[in-house]
Amino acid sequence: MNTRKAAIREFKERAVPRGIFAVRCKATGSVWVDSSPNLTAAKNGLWFMLRTGSHRDKQLQAEWKERSEEQFAFEVLEELDPDTPALAVDDELKAKKAAWIEELKAKAIQK
Repeated sequence: MNTRKAAIREFKERAVPRGIFAVRCKATGSVWVDSSPNLTAAKNGLWFMLRTGSHRDKQLQAEWKERSEEQFAFEVLEELDPDTPALAVDDELKAKKAAWIEELKAKAIQK
């Protein structure tokens, strides 16, 4: 029983990567940028919505449908420092997302 409790505690205390990511269409060069408090979950959720045709960003969904999944790449652009205070995470993600959109001349992913 102790090992189960320890495993649960470890899972809850693990460092979740949070930061800014891009989705690139290799065929067209289109780039979309977004932020997430959990980069791993962001990719899984994004790919699931695109595969099922249920993503809210109509332009991204249309390009995905027109091309194959292999034409798209998920790229982590920047991870936040794990020591970033919880109250500062949202503001930091918003600021960094805006900076990356400007730098890459990208589109924000519509949610």
